[in-house]
Amino acid sequence: MKQNIKTIVAAGVIIAGSLSASAQNTYSGYFLDNYLYRSEMNPAFGNESNYIGFPALSNLNVGMEGNLHLRNVLFNVNGKTSLFTNPNVSVEEVMSGIHDKNRLGANVKLNILNAGFKAFGGYNNVAINARANVNAQLPGSLFSLLKEGVSNQTYDISNLRANAEAYGEIAFNHSRDIKEVPGLRVGATVKFLLGYGQVDARFDEANLVLGQDSWDIRSNALIRASVKGLKYKTDYNEDAKRTYVSGAEIDGTGLNGFGLGFDLGAEYKWRDFRFSASVLDLGFISWSNTSVASTQGVREVQTSKYEFDVDGDDDSKEWDRLKNDLTALYQMDDLGNQGGRTTSLAATLNFGAEYTFPLYRQLTFGLVNSTRIQGAYTWTQFRLSANLRPVKCLSASANLAMGTYGVGFGWLLNLNTGKGFSLFAGMDHTMGKLAKQGVPLNSNARVNFGIDFPF
Repeated sequence: MKQNIKTIVAAGVIIAGSLSASAQNTYSGYFLDNYLYRSEMNPAFGNESNYIGFPALSNLNVGMEGNLHLRNVLFNVNGKTSLFTNPNVSVEEVMSGIHDKNRLGANVKLNILNAGFKAFGGYNNVAINARANVNAQLPGSLFSLLKEGVSNQTYDISNLRANAEAYGEIAFNHSRDIKEVPGLRVGATVKFLLGYGQVDARFDEANLVLGQDSWDIRSNALIRASVKGLKYKTDYNEDAKRTYVSGAEIDGTGLNGFGLGFDLGAEYKWRDFRFSASVLDLGFISWSNTSVASTQGVREVQTSKYEFDVDGDDDSKEWDRLKNDLTALYQMDDLGNQGGRTTSLAATLNFGAEYTFPLYRQLTFGLVNSTRIQGAYTWTQFRLSANLRPVKCLSASANLAMGTYGVGFGWLLNLNTGKGFSLFAGMDHTMGKLAKQGVPLNSNARVNFGIDFPF
């Protein structure tokens, strides 16, 4: 069991790298009127009642998305869970599940305190949230090198990227009907952001050519880490006679940035149709301290530091060796604290259309498109749903999602008494098969849960 846990942890590191790009809202509840958190997907959506959220459990969203799955790097070898580097797993079996660009995103959104109430001519929400987003893009050639060992003369490990951020937000939302335009409702949210840390790593180029006794490497890489107290660790390359960044450590923690964000939305009702549109997370965070490691452009070095030979079945030891070898690949300099910098939030666009079934008006059908705009981590999805509210206090949604990360099934059950208690639970992406340790084998998984008190 202990060895299996180590293997899963190592696999997670391989998949995630140094890990937004995912949505942190329950899109399965987009068309459910008595679901209290619709305003987080479109700030024009209001609620039927006031409410207070259960601290830290009012709207919990945990999920990950990607086209690289745990089942692509973990294999059953003689009854044991082993990494893909195990020599008893064939190269063909491993590479059949690896893409040219392997992407993975993981994120958490935690509503610490929140409430909603009717006032000021409309509906209002206030919230204190904690958010964390992690994304990685890993080239398929990296897995080929780690699996095959040195079987080719050249390897191109370019376009390896990772991005991670953590911040808190204090949000104020207001929405109202526009009396001059019957059927139109608009809303906006302003968010004050407290930055904890942000890391952006770009390994744009790493070309390896095997010489007679060593590797000739051409690399181009840059890491910007805006984390208070972070310092890079270094090692010495005897071949190149130079010091290079081999890792990082954090001495102390604390706030390292401040920012501002906005959500804007509108909804229009026409006969049996409702149309909606919103843009979320328009804003920025200004970071105070940024530690930079860089090759300072294209760098050419020669080294015999590593071999990349897979010769054992102890996955944890093998991963440690590979990890240590890979830190020498890019030969980055520690440029120290470069001061402040500003990063933009990853904006999300939502467009929805809903139709009320005229023969049974408690049943609606909806289609919502969501697109996250974040450079290399951009994604889009379409979600088609059937939504049912047979009685006032109970609603449910079943939906099918299709997009950048494939096809998935989602659902949400929502109980809202209107006075006293509200509970919802669902999955925007149903987990599917789990490993023995309870870890999803599919990277597309999202769990949503919340307890609130309407009044």
